[in-house]
Amino acid sequence: MADTAGQNLDTSIPHSARLWNYWLGGKDNFQADRDAGDAIAGMLPSIVTLAREDRRFLRRSVEHMVRDGGIRQILDIGTGLPTADNTHQVAQEVAPETRVVYVDNDPLVLVHARALLSGTAEGETNYVEADLNDPDAILRAARQTLDFSRPVALTLLGIVHFLRDDDLAYEVVRRLVDAVPPGSYLAIAHGCYDINTAEANRIVDFWNERGTPKIKYRSAKEITAFFDGLRLLEPGVVPCNRWQPDAHTGDVDVNQYCGVAVKQ
Repeated sequence: MADTAGQNLDTSIPHSARLWNYWLGGKDNFQADRDAGDAIAGMLPSIVTLAREDRRFLRRSVEHMVRDGGIRQILDIGTGLPTADNTHQVAQEVAPETRVVYVDNDPLVLVHARALLSGTAEGETNYVEADLNDPDAILRAARQTLDFSRPVALTLLGIVHFLRDDDLAYEVVRRLVDAVPPGSYLAIAHGCYDINTAEANRIVDFWNERGTPKIKYRSAKEITAFFDGLRLLEPGVVPCNRWQPDAHTGDVDVNQYCGVAVKQ
């Protein structure tokens, strides 16, 4: 694969991966990301809480799928910049032999993924530069590391809301689910406007005027439809802080809904 990390990197336009990194306390971001992050947080004070609850959901859901679901392979699409509790760290802490393939299309993420996303000796951690709009390319690349005759956990956290065309979004998720065998899992976290519609609309409008890629929040009902044909785990599709909470989970409902389901 050609190294494109030095190309197409516009530091003057805020990007979702770097913005998320900023809200999570990371240092891999630029002034445009920090300015946008502060402006959005000023309009939507709960945004930092949302980012942190999304990350906590990642830990709880990955732990569950590996510990209780027996998953040893994860395809993490929409990786974002490495911070704390990255998917491979959480999974391999439970089962060191777990294989993880990260997917993202941001050149800055590519640089840091190659440098920092190293896993255990027993497992394997790889990175694929690809776009969710092309699920077949993701699957082709992932097959170099993952065995698709065995269960795979698909994690799509904070990424599906960048597919603004509804038909395309459902088609892409279905294509990924169709490619994995029974016993596989699907975990999604997705921006939702059900709790505070006015704030949610403001954040979407602000971001779409200034950032890239553009986003579209959906209702809980629309997010639940991504799991059609799968068995949703309890408590279903809920704000990230309400999915099987633990001692670290906050009690403020966030505009990021999530769910985990198993393919039977």
